[in-house]
Order: sequence, then C-alpha cells, then structure tokens
Amino acid sequence: MRLWSVHPMYLDSAGLNACWREGLLAKHVLEGKTKGYTSHPQLQRFKQSADPISYINAFLTEIYLEASKRGYSYNSDKIKLTHNLPLLSVTEGQIRYEMMHLKRKLEKRNPEYLKRMIPLVDTIQPHPIFSIHEGEIEEWEVII
Repeated sequence: MRLWSVHPMYLDSAGLNACWREGLLAKHVLEGKTKGYTSHPQLQRFKQSADPISYINAFLTEIYLEASKRGYSYNSDKIKLTHNLPLLSVTEGQIRYEMMHLKRKLEKRNPEYLKRMIPLVDTIQPHPIFSIHEGEIEEWEVII
C-alpha cells in the first residue's frame, strides 16, 4: 500500500489508479470493514490524526479531483468529498524519498512520462492534505 505524500499530479495513470484503489482499501481499514492491513505503516499518520475517516476521505478527494482533471471517471460515491481540514504534517525527507521512489517506478513503468513530468518539478509539492516541515524520512516509512 502506498498512500503518496507527494501531490497526485506527479503520478502517471497507473500510479493514480493504484493510489485510488489503495486509498479505498485504507478507508475500509480505518472504518473497520476489513481485518487485513490494520497495522500497515502508511496508515499511522491517518490514525494519529484528529479524525482518521475525514482525513482519508480528504486524501481520496484530491486523488478523485486529479483523476477528474485528466478525464478519468472514478466513482465519487465511494468517498465523502472532504475539503478544508487542518493540514497534516510530513517531513521534507519523506517528500524527497517518495519522489525518488516514484522516479524509480516511472523509470521502469513509464519512462516517457518521467521525461515529460519530472523536469517540470522545481519544488516538490505535497499532497494537498499535507504541509512540509523539516525532518528526515518518516519513522513509519519502509525503505526499499
């Protein structure tokens, strides 16, 4: 499960689709609708928030909006469209790590997309539910 801290605009179609599916799985985990993945490290930041369900919905709302911009038709009935929550924090190190991880994935999966998208990245933008603060890679991250 990868719930990207980087802005969904960086994801290619396969990455965006995977993030949507994995976000929906995360939503089911947080709602107690499945027994699997309950201890998955990517869920910690949502579980530690004031309202995990609202935050996963806000996370998925941004994935949905990015998909809509691209002409994809994700089913918004699967989430509660959620906006304007106080931002969760993510470290600068985590954002850098995730962009490096994404680049490695794109090198194999979609090198043409990587060539078009990454040179446009001056400053890495976080997913809209996060604000960046100083720090290394998050403790919950599984380094691969």
